[in-house]
Amino acid sequence: MNHSGIIDLVPGEIRNQWIQNGAYPNKSLYALFCEHVQQNPGKAAVISLDQTITYAELQHKVSCLAASLRALGVVAGDVIAYQLSNSWYHCAIDLAAAALGAIVAPFPPGRGRLDIQSLLKRCDARVIIVEPNFVQMDLCELIESLRPTLLSLRILIVDGEARDGWHTLDSLFQSMPIESSQLPAIDSNSLVRFLISSGTESDPKWIAYSHNALAGGRGRFLQRIHPDGSTFRGLYLMPLGTAFGSTATFGILSWLGGSVLVLRQFDAAIAIRAIAELKPTHIFGVPTMFQRMAADPVLAETDTSSLIAIISGGAKIDEASIRRCSEAFKCGFISLYGSADGVNCHTTLEDSLEIILHKTGRPNPDVCSIRIVDDYKQEVAHGCIGEVAARGPITPMQYVNNPELDALYRDKEGWVYTGDLGFIDNHGYLVLAGRKKEIIIRGGVNISPAQIENIAASHPNVVSAVCIPVADEDLGHRICLCLVMRDGIERPSLAQFIRYLLDQGLEKNKLPEYLRYLRQLPLGPAGKVDKKQLIAELEMTQFRRNATTLNTVDLTARTY
Repeated sequence: MNHSGIIDLVPGEIRNQWIQNGAYPNKSLYALFCEHVQQNPGKAAVISLDQTITYAELQHKVSCLAASLRALGVVAGDVIAYQLSNSWYHCAIDLAAAALGAIVAPFPPGRGRLDIQSLLKRCDARVIIVEPNFVQMDLCELIESLRPTLLSLRILIVDGEARDGWHTLDSLFQSMPIESSQLPAIDSNSLVRFLISSGTESDPKWIAYSHNALAGGRGRFLQRIHPDGSTFRGLYLMPLGTAFGSTATFGILSWLGGSVLVLRQFDAAIAIRAIAELKPTHIFGVPTMFQRMAADPVLAETDTSSLIAIISGGAKIDEASIRRCSEAFKCGFISLYGSADGVNCHTTLEDSLEIILHKTGRPNPDVCSIRIVDDYKQEVAHGCIGEVAARGPITPMQYVNNPELDALYRDKEGWVYTGDLGFIDNHGYLVLAGRKKEIIIRGGVNISPAQIENIAASHPNVVSAVCIPVADEDLGHRICLCLVMRDGIERPSLAQFIRYLLDQGLEKNKLPEYLRYLRQLPLGPAGKVDKKQLIAELEMTQFRRNATTLNTVDLTARTY
């Protein structure tokens, strides 16, 4: 049973081709998980620094949770939304929903009132599961205040102490396990998860995924980077509620039969400790996380021999950081270009460093085919820059209750149009060339922030670099370069840093007018650099009123 109003924008004959050629398992994600339980019941499924849950233990908890949810009235097609810090609870909720034919809709901690309201309303959530507090926000009170606007929301569950009108998550794990005969038959092409993506729209959006697309698409991506799935030990630095974190339950546990390693939340020192104690084979994170860890001297003293590769995604990473991370982590580096919208392309361990530095990898049609199109959606020749379009087993069904986005980014043949610019070279590699909406237009000239960021990050004392636009009445925009430097390093003036940029070959018409130093770059709920927050803070300072070109703005008093 599908959620009301959701249709599959990929033609049925194409989905059937992926079933026939073996790209799709054509089994439910819970059935796939149960097969691994039968094969290796004592194998570690989810591991943290203070607890290990085996496959058999996790299956028992899933069965108990599914029984409780069924008793509360949850049926196939219902949406179970949740906002929780990373733990095995994520995996249990995901699998319980899959077993019941329900749809899980996780979103990472850090969303504010307006975002939470928008997300719950758009997905028609029937169930919400939250921790009682985040920072200084009482999430239960927040949810209660939103209920009059959320007509579908009926079941409130808290991961904490009991309160009026709320069930506790711990109590739901205490029921008698549901019998397999009581579980509904699941169509593997039916909905099982909504992935969240903030994208470039003002509101976060949901994207609908089936059992097949998560296993045969996102799961198969993991299999390509590590064919021996049972030995896969993936450490997730980002929240599991993000699109990047969606491979944990349904990719590693349901598809590969490996182990998921989790930290409650990202902290560079704790993540380095986890490498030594949990022995991951792969680490998933965004560039800023790896940059912070690589800059920590403790990493050099840490045993990283278990690592096969770190997988950097969520944002483009600069060349200097790739070199530093490869040296610091002493393992392979995989650069992932992917999104919740159904895009996947990545480098492999077989690729040379030169390829990893400058290219995004060869598209893998078994996961996601990629073509480059012009403004009229017509495919262009190799070597020509255009918009990146994608379609493959990883492709989702559609945006959730958002026909405007479907019309903007999807077509009748199932292709997704990303808004990213790139080209396919003569060797079949995808090379990204920026993003349509991130181009800074200054005096009528289009300037790519990525080029400036890459050169700035090559400075030996820079940890992270980000360029943001600064509104200007005369030119439309000026450019502010935001830098995080290594600890204890003297900060160069803007004039000194501009000399460095010029020496590295940056054209004069692309030089930044402003320089801002921060102790750390602010990260959004998904772990990516929050450029919107940086822009808002600059607007609040109103430093532009009296600034002339080549002014240095030092705002390091703000610590993130």
